Amino acid sequence: MSTTVDDSFTRHFQAEVHESYQRMGSKLRNTVRTKNEIKGSSTTFQKVGKGTASTKARHGKVPVMNIDHEPIEVVLQDYYAGDWVDALDEVKINHDERAVTANAGAYALGRKTDDLLIEACDGNGAVVEAGDGGDGLTKAKVLEAFELLGASDVPDDGQRYAIVGWKQWSDLLNIAEFADADYVGDDNLPWKGTQAKRWLGALWMPHSGLVLSAGVRKCYWYHKTALGHAVGHEVKTDITWHGDRAAHFVNNMMSQGAGVIDATGIIRMPCLES
Repeated sequence: MSTTVDDSFTRHFQAEVHESYQRMGSKLRNTVRTKNEIKGSSTTFQKVGKGTASTKARHGKVPVMNIDHEPIEVVLQDYYAGDWVDALDEVKINHDERAVTANAGAYALGRKTDDLLIEACDGNGAVVEAGDGGDGLTKAKVLEAFELLGASDVPDDGQRYAIVGWKQWSDLLNIAEFADADYVGDDNLPWKGTQAKRWLGALWMPHSGLVLSAGVRKCYWYHKTALGHAVGHEVKTDITWHGDRAAHFVNNMMSQGAGVIDATGIIRMPCLES
């Protein structure tokens, strides 16, 4: 159990406890290919190549496209997030400490899901970059990424997503075509509601978990089919009483994995962040 739980006792603080600000679960899970209820230690996603249409002679055989099928293996890993809740501490506080601890663990596992997807992108050397890390997220860099996706025949079917850091989100707010009602209309302004909006055929959203290396934030623009997320066991919370400790142990666990299925559907946008 946290040794600082006594800081929240009612003699020092208000009855209602506000959890620390943190990202509430996974933001990226619904933006990628997902396979649930995997049996075993790994699963395979199929990467399907491009087909080519051809003519045929009258009464001749229909030509076969011979589409390439490349299996992409994603290995599952087990993750846990637990903490102790002392019984006598619960007497001294007015909130449900077990529920608070359970939620905190579930949110931690949700962030781990995003970390797995981001690490898969970051560790894949085949991902093409738009621009370099010498400047921030400029309009020119965005348009270069847009061109690269189009040149690779990445479908523009409403399933493109772009994740950027909060500094890069601020950069976008300085681009008139992204944030000005004269360009996007009043309904699509990024200033109101959830911090996510559609632009250039993609859903753009800020994310605090993107890799920052040597002052350069690695942002990504990708198609849903380019990334795979495998789930062997959904997030589960278990609370058990331990009499020898006079405390409950709140355990959160999951088994998941992630991998790049098709690197041509992902564009990395390195952005200077100072």
